[in-house]
Amino acid sequence: MRRNKVLNVFLLSILALTTFNACAQDHKTNQQRLTAINSIISSTVVLNNHDQLIPLKGLDKKKVASVNLGLPQQQVIDSMLNKYTKVRAFHAEDYKDQRDLNFLEDDLKYYSTVVVSLSSGESNNARYINFINTLAKSKEVIVALFGNGNALASFDMLEAPIVWTPASDTEAAAVVPQVIFGGIAATAKLKTAYSAKYTLGSGFNTEVTRLKYTLPEDAGVNADDLKEIDKIAAEAIRGKAAPGMVVLVAKDGKVIFNKAYGNHTYTNGPAEKITDIFDLASVTKTSATTPAVMRLFEQQKLNLDTNVGAYIPRARTSPMNNIHVREVMLHQAGFIPFIPFYNAVKAADHSADSSAAYPTKVADGYYMRKNYFEDIMWPQMLNSPIKTRGKYVYSDISMYVMKDMVERLSGKPLNEYVAIEFYEPLGMQTAGFLPRNRFAKEQIVPTENDTYFRKTLLEGYVHDQGAAMVGGVSGHAGLFANANDVAILYQMLLNKGSYGGEQYFKPETVNMFTAKQSAVSRRGLGFDRWDPDTTKKYPSALASNMTYGHTGYTGTCVWVDPARGLVYVFLSNRVHPLVSDQLSKLSVRGRIQDVINKAIDK
Repeated sequence: MRRNKVLNVFLLSILALTTFNACAQDHKTNQQRLTAINSIISSTVVLNNHDQLIPLKGLDKKKVASVNLGLPQQQVIDSMLNKYTKVRAFHAEDYKDQRDLNFLEDDLKYYSTVVVSLSSGESNNARYINFINTLAKSKEVIVALFGNGNALASFDMLEAPIVWTPASDTEAAAVVPQVIFGGIAATAKLKTAYSAKYTLGSGFNTEVTRLKYTLPEDAGVNADDLKEIDKIAAEAIRGKAAPGMVVLVAKDGKVIFNKAYGNHTYTNGPAEKITDIFDLASVTKTSATTPAVMRLFEQQKLNLDTNVGAYIPRARTSPMNNIHVREVMLHQAGFIPFIPFYNAVKAADHSADSSAAYPTKVADGYYMRKNYFEDIMWPQMLNSPIKTRGKYVYSDISMYVMKDMVERLSGKPLNEYVAIEFYEPLGMQTAGFLPRNRFAKEQIVPTENDTYFRKTLLEGYVHDQGAAMVGGVSGHAGLFANANDVAILYQMLLNKGSYGGEQYFKPETVNMFTAKQSAVSRRGLGFDRWDPDTTKKYPSALASNMTYGHTGYTGTCVWVDPARGLVYVFLSNRVHPLVSDQLSKLSVRGRIQDVINKAIDK
């Protein structure tokens, strides 16, 4: 009987326990580990990379699989691979009843790129070598080889890239996937000849193109100086600021801290994991809508100094017509801050069941009537009085407007546009709108127990009421992601638009949108920034004047500090079970940011 037990789950959380990012360790231990890791890196050789397949590019065009040919450390490999893109794991052991691996090859038919891992002890296994050689005729194959270099002679007929390291421990298993994806550069050459093909001096140089997952000491930071984060997180949970949280720190393109605290809920909820998906709230503004605006600006489809009515037909007969796009992006358009749309919902406007008349899902058991946004919400926004034009008044209406503009100019819904243009090519696996369409609710951290509008615990449905009423996709809220995905996007911005060997924006575009652009506020274009009023300590007491990013109502933030090469991500569900101000009262986000700043500056 055919055995095909394909591993169809992500092994994302294992790495935090077994290899890099084990931030609970002390400085002395990390120094010793880093010496061992650097030794592995200095002896890891990339071979057969004539076509420069390594580091991998164009992730949106690849479907990647990982095949284990008996390597004990495979879980570490698969966990690390999945930090860069979605990778499905297969194990040759599940096909052991077959004389050959034809069934495994058949199961790989929908995958374009296959990483095959094995130890040098398996290099004489004809079944495995035949499988690799055959698979390489029709797929992009990368061989991850661990152990004695004499095993390379078994691959003399192979043209596919090989990443070989003489080490075979868990540290090596974490290094090799990073070489494949460009988190670590390969510069080593063979120090001896192993065959007629793999001769002395053989080896290709590769470049760093993506985040590296490593120890604080690798970025010149003492792990002991980050332990205060644990104390602040414990204090926050004790003080009911949030039931759980995830903190990620990347310094100089290296993720040096990524840790989860607490639980999804205060009452026996599952333990928080670094892979958990959070409602980002207003971080949507700078993680979806603003990048879309930046792309359309670069394509010269959108002019910041053109009026709104030039792009939105229904705005031409409204008070919004003559407002400039730049004013909208700076929150200086004069829009009122907020419209509580949910207060005006009538019984006839919603239904407990979906139908052609009630197609818009707001939450489980709650559907809005067809065209409610077009008939009720949008006219209210368009016809709201303009009273404070030229002044800084933060308004969600601004990003409803920009969403409509993006969709008209791109010809795609916002959620599809940002997925195609950014999230998929960047390798962001969780980032996107409508997470319940893609993930089990157990992977998504719940937000408010909504007793006044939707009458349910919100699990994977956007907390913001207005965004919910338009179906979960809006310009100001609705984006969900885990911390790693957020870090990838903002590392790309810190890199001046470059990531994974691709240029997403021109450096001057990133500089313009993220720099201070207002004469009356601290704001950039779409981005929030460091506040020059130092009494506000915003976003933190020690943040540099170059810092940009955004916060979210649900208890999230991301800040980029180019002066320190820093990307700081904080995700929480501070609105669970009910909205609380404790996160701000305890200054949790800013205090953690300053622990990081002090550690970097020390």
